[in-house]
Amino acid sequence: MKKLIFISSISIASICFAAKPNIVFIYADDMGWTGTSVEMIEGDASTKSDFYQTPNLEKLAANGMVFSQAYSPGPMCTPSRAAVLTGKTPAELHITTPGGGREDTSHKMTSPQTANRLPEELPTIGTMLKAEGYATALLGKWHIGRRDDAGLYGFDVHDGATENADKGTDEDPKEIFSLTQRGIEFMQQNVKAGKPFYLQISHYAVHSKFQSRPESIRTFEKAKSGKVHADAVYAGMTWDLDESLAQIFQALEKLKITDNTYVVFMSDNGAGGNRRKPNNTPLFAGKGTLYEGGIRIPFIVSGPGIKSGYCAEPVSGTDLFSTFSAWSGSKLKSDEGENIIPLLTGNHADFERRNDLLFHYPHYGKGPAQKPQTALISNHWKLLRDWDAGTDQLYNLQSDIGEKTDLSAKEPEVFKKMVAAMETRLEETEAQMPTKNPDYDPSAESQREKKNRNR
Repeated sequence: MKKLIFISSISIASICFAAKPNIVFIYADDMGWTGTSVEMIEGDASTKSDFYQTPNLEKLAANGMVFSQAYSPGPMCTPSRAAVLTGKTPAELHITTPGGGREDTSHKMTSPQTANRLPEELPTIGTMLKAEGYATALLGKWHIGRRDDAGLYGFDVHDGATENADKGTDEDPKEIFSLTQRGIEFMQQNVKAGKPFYLQISHYAVHSKFQSRPESIRTFEKAKSGKVHADAVYAGMTWDLDESLAQIFQALEKLKITDNTYVVFMSDNGAGGNRRKPNNTPLFAGKGTLYEGGIRIPFIVSGPGIKSGYCAEPVSGTDLFSTFSAWSGSKLKSDEGENIIPLLTGNHADFERRNDLLFHYPHYGKGPAQKPQTALISNHWKLLRDWDAGTDQLYNLQSDIGEKTDLSAKEPEVFKKMVAAMETRLEETEAQMPTKNPDYDPSAESQREKKNRNR
């Protein structure tokens, strides 16, 4: 007679959870597309920094996949972070700016009143993964609502309602290494407990103010400056952020979970940039705009089953929700984003994007290029609407990555199709629109533009 073996429900759960992969998401702040030493387009040296050094990101890229045309959901932190968390575009969330916009008589348009918090009933990466038995942590910057925190949205461990202000020290001015050490401790605890985990380290770097360890600054003060990038403090801060990745890699190896852990690196938006400081060259403009410099970002993924190399397919931070869901075994999917596992595994024929990528920023910012805009990206075509000027421009990003030549007149069929698609997407998402400002004063606008030119 065979001996019956009884396994408790706790043991069964442990076995099931042990098979689930861990996810480590490193979220940089304001790191531009060319803010690393990884070529974003293979073989094109102009798509990496000519000064900053990120050897550990190079290692991640060598072992994983680099997405050449990856986008943040928005041009600023709060809308991007809310969109990543939910898989919904900022237009649909009505969270399109960190603040309420800059309203005064010098603007032609009036910005809409936006939402200032996420509805608690929305599924998030945190709630979805908790339902699949994951331990969840979001360490560092939150910046989605001033009174809420990640604990309301499915995260077991978090730092409260944090914004841009880090609590660094002279030895660790941007909290890079303290955040990393706490993340490693979280991993250790859950490996010991036999529980799968999701760790999101939302860094304060490389957001201003620019700070770095003294030894890192000295290293780059001695280095030859680049033509595009030359700031030793910023380079040191970037180096420090990259150094923290080495600590993550070492911890994964020591815990013997490298083969069952996905590591994802992404930025929340592009770096600051303008005509005087073209930090995002060869891209145009920067943070706070829907030009490529404001939304095209570094995005690198490594882990089990991922093919190493480059992918040119346009992807967005809204795709993370569905991708993480698929990795965890959840059935939840985002209506906006896509599961990009087929791209990660080299099965491009199995990938299909239902919706063109929509970007909506109906606000004014501090710089002259930061005006109300909407953009739609379909493969290599980009339609950019300037609500202030009342214009639509069409760009071929494959041949004109710097958005210098408007092709709306030369490609009328493409232009017409893209305009119709943009209108449809804005309607589907119930996007909030800027409206004409009845108190607009042209003389006040001239004074403002003069002030901006002197920045």
